Amino acid sequence: MTPNPNAEDVWIALLRGINVGGKNRLPMKDLAAMFVDAGCDGVRTYIQSGNVVFRADPALADEIPTLIGASIQRQFGYEIAVVTRSAPDIEAVVRANPYVEAGAEMDRLHVVFLADAPDEGQVEGLDPDRSPPDEFVVRGREVYLHCPDGMARSKLTNAWFDSQLSTVSTMRNWKTVSKLLELASDVG
Repeated sequence: MTPNPNAEDVWIALLRGINVGGKNRLPMKDLAAMFVDAGCDGVRTYIQSGNVVFRADPALADEIPTLIGASIQRQFGYEIAVVTRSAPDIEAVVRANPYVEAGAEMDRLHVVFLADAPDEGQVEGLDPDRSPPDEFVVRGREVYLHCPDGMARSKLTNAWFDSQLSTVSTMRNWKTVSKLLELASDVG
């Protein structure tokens, strides 16, 4: 799927830890309004876990994690990490998944989106045997996961990657990543 011709102005915001297990409740209508108030256009949310597709110039998009985080703090009292990617970034993520190339079951794939690119030494220091039979590959600001037994038993968590790579992350399953690319291509 190819994003629209103005893909450089289409962005995806990935919020961490909202509407999970009854905690950090945040209605998507309110979240979408925060993006509109920040100056974004074409705002669309996807499912309740904090996925927002929007249009903004690159300068505004760079500010969105701070602006939206502050707005959530003001209105709801939650400290929520917001990670953004451009539509072309998401397209590259979809193309670069080594486990898709290897034919893994789609419902066993996840992507950890890192706020910052990790240091090469930190990546090399990650323990590949932390959670057998789970596997991971770090490519740029993403960590691709293959968890054959599902995420519930995996020790490959946001908290672990955050501590090991000195950044903030948020995780999405492969179905959500694919759907976000589709939505990004429809933002007009």
